[in-house]
Amino acid sequence: MKILGIGNAIVDVICKVEDNYLSKHGLIKSTMKLVDEIEFKKLLSTLKIEETVSGGSIANSIVGLSQLGNEVGFIGKICDDSLGQKYEDGLKKENVNYFYSKKKENLPTGTCLILVTPDSERTMCTFLGTAGKINERDVDINSLKASEIVFLEGYLWDEGEPKSAFDKAIQNSNQVAMSLSDLFCVERHKKNFLDLVKNKIDITFANEQEISSLIDAKKFEDVITFCKKLKNLIIITRGENGSVAINQNDVVECEVKKDIKIVDLTGAGDLFAAGYLHGHINNLTIGESLKKGTEMSSKIIQKIGARLS
Repeated sequence: MKILGIGNAIVDVICKVEDNYLSKHGLIKSTMKLVDEIEFKKLLSTLKIEETVSGGSIANSIVGLSQLGNEVGFIGKICDDSLGQKYEDGLKKENVNYFYSKKKENLPTGTCLILVTPDSERTMCTFLGTAGKINERDVDINSLKASEIVFLEGYLWDEGEPKSAFDKAIQNSNQVAMSLSDLFCVERHKKNFLDLVKNKIDITFANEQEISSLIDAKKFEDVITFCKKLKNLIIITRGENGSVAINQNDVVECEVKKDIKIVDLTGAGDLFAAGYLHGHINNLTIGESLKKGTEMSSKIIQKIGARLS
């Protein structure tokens, strides 16, 4: 198998809202907030659902890789409930090997409310449910060893059970890629993430905001200097400034696609990672892989949701 993703198995519920909805509920645009089941249901009660899909950051990337013709798999914890069945069916429909046997859990399958404002930014309220209880027993060691790359998400990192799954994956993988996931995630786990990026991860995906926060950079040149000192590959998306890959002294840049009508930024980073990893495992150059990532992210932001089809 080419790539195995391990992440939070979350059913995405996508809704369009006005900016005042965010301020009314104390939400910060473009960030992810963890909520309990009661708050989740309260937020959803007044909204019209645009789309429901098997999501989660890494799962989005893995589906993108599958749609590009790669053999891929995913591990994520769900409950044996209606949403859990929808989640599993959604991945199998996309030809993703799902390496998890669901059972009745104390918590339901995780759900993420994705609020899309008129400027196409997305703000997420996530009820992790049983997804946040993934542990090392849920991670199949044979699947790890049979994969060329294991792709992890920063969202998964937490002390306790999820961390044990993360550690098991790192210790038993041929090559490890990781997404830093979210600014607040980086700020919560800065010390641990810095150690992972420096010493344990072969390929790191981050946006400019996340990597700058990780190393307390004042300007982007500080980020470049930091990344050049590492032995690992760092891929950074920079919004309208394109993307850059740093592999020791090699710094490769790629421009964004121009004149695109942006509809929804949900999944932009996830599909960028899918495109880049597709290039990486199919022996494209770093520059060609950045272009593939840019192509994938450009396509996804022109439609609602994080699925190309």
